[in-house]
Amino acid sequence: MKKTGAQLVRHALEQLGIRHTFGIPGVHNTEIYDQLASSSVVTPIRVNHEGCGAFMADAVSRTNDFNGALLIVPAAGTALAMAGIGEAFLDGIPLLVISGGTRTDTGYSYQLHELDQLELVKPFTKGAWRITEHKQIVPTFYEAWRLANSGEPGPVFIEIPVNLQLFPGEVDELPTFVRPAPPQPLLDEGTRATVKQAAQLLRQARKPGLFVGWGGVHGSTLTQELAELLQAPVSTTLQGLSAFPAQHPLHAGMSMGPAAVPAAENAFADCDVLLAIGTRFGEIATGSYGIKPTWDLIHVDINPAVFNANYEARLCIEGDAAAVVRGLIDELKQQPGDAAQTQARQARGQAVRQQIARDKQAYIAEWQGHDSGARVNPQRFFAALRSQLPDDGYLVTDDGNHTFLVAELFETRGSRHLITPTDFNCMGYCVPAAVGIKLTHPDKQVVGIVGDGAFLMTGLELLTATEHQLGVVCYVFNDGELSQISQAQKLPFNRKACTVLPEVRFKGIADAVGAHYLRMDGHSDIAAIIGQAQTLSAQGQPVIVDVMIDYSKQTRFTKGILRTNLMRMDLGNKLRMIGRAAWRRVATPE
Repeated sequence: MKKTGAQLVRHALEQLGIRHTFGIPGVHNTEIYDQLASSSVVTPIRVNHEGCGAFMADAVSRTNDFNGALLIVPAAGTALAMAGIGEAFLDGIPLLVISGGTRTDTGYSYQLHELDQLELVKPFTKGAWRITEHKQIVPTFYEAWRLANSGEPGPVFIEIPVNLQLFPGEVDELPTFVRPAPPQPLLDEGTRATVKQAAQLLRQARKPGLFVGWGGVHGSTLTQELAELLQAPVSTTLQGLSAFPAQHPLHAGMSMGPAAVPAAENAFADCDVLLAIGTRFGEIATGSYGIKPTWDLIHVDINPAVFNANYEARLCIEGDAAAVVRGLIDELKQQPGDAAQTQARQARGQAVRQQIARDKQAYIAEWQGHDSGARVNPQRFFAALRSQLPDDGYLVTDDGNHTFLVAELFETRGSRHLITPTDFNCMGYCVPAAVGIKLTHPDKQVVGIVGDGAFLMTGLELLTATEHQLGVVCYVFNDGELSQISQAQKLPFNRKACTVLPEVRFKGIADAVGAHYLRMDGHSDIAAIIGQAQTLSAQGQPVIVDVMIDYSKQTRFTKGILRTNLMRMDLGNKLRMIGRAAWRRVATPE
């Protein structure tokens, strides 16, 4: 039979269960857009910037059991989308990137958008293909999907020359996609033996602990069961905050060590066996590598490349996190230990729970007691938001100081319901990601917390929300600075270089994109304005809430990483940094 390449792309996407594509049509992909306009399965969504489209697709993958997809023009579109592709790649998020390609049937060179895209995207993707004939299209899409979703997930890239899209070509069949069966929680003999050793270490531990990353997000229920069996505290990475419910009495907080909140720092002090699930011990997760091991490490991850990269492990277990945790639970239940061990676990659990509860309450009281003047106290804001946001609502952050306020002050209750871009750490993620989540969860409340600097990058993408009647609420934390960096400048520089923003009239942006605008000035109107924002968003229109936030109090994370990095310097450079800051303070007092 003969089919155009665009028809074959549509067939493949429909078979794969793709619901939306995000991107901008151009001369190298309009034929595919035309095909999708007639699809009852796939809806193409036009965005205002390909980078925003990539963030939307990324967020769709993070919060659904189907993949997000990009449909972009070559070269320029791919370059602009790289921020979102990189975010997905470093965070382990499956993403299908479809790009048009220059013609291959003319014999001419220096065509519009002509660029070796496969080399461009190679460092950012798990695999990249350039289609050369029609019969490759459908099988390549299926292969790319399988690669994107196998092992540690990630983005894949397919380039389809425009002439293949436009003109019919011979294909043998239109194969249906056979979705792989869900992985069975079965462990091979070698892995079972290692799991048995791990269970024995945990059983005998005096003070065990669990450290959970995004890789454990699909096994949240099992992780809770394991923590309760061990009566062990649980900490998470930033990205893994929604891998364990914050209301659980064994939840201590994000990270451990000097950059963690007191509950987590104290709960993991003198930990002798640490079970790490689905984490790479990256820079943010470890507070700039400020964690000093006191433990034997049992490291569970689907990607063996992460083992022993930053912290040496006594046992490494390669495999699906849920399957390994299930195996550990089975081993511990079969051999729970003697009566003395059981009694010690129960006593330990009671003490850990009480200590965590005391530390959390004290930290909340510390923030409540902070004098924010006429501005909005962060703790009071997040307490009010938590009380009004349903447990199944979604919260999305951007990159900035607000990210760590969320981590320390907001109680995350649902798996995959707090989305925090982490390793690529690109500003501008929040607004488009919130739009993508609302598009695929129209009956859920979707809230974005975004700094004023990050909002300036991609805030106009709320126009897409207006177009599709998506009532997302964006709380813009407005302090007139790039605060995470300006705070970091204080000690080593004692001045702010290029981190102070000019005044921005966010109401004008709201008017331009068709969003409601609300302003939150101080403590008295926090709850009322959050309620008003929810009411307005329920009408299918986005809402911008201009929050006059108080950033005068640093998070534990910020203070911890500044101290860790300063102490890591040799004495000469440490004295130089401190001396320069002190001299500037004397020379240019505030």
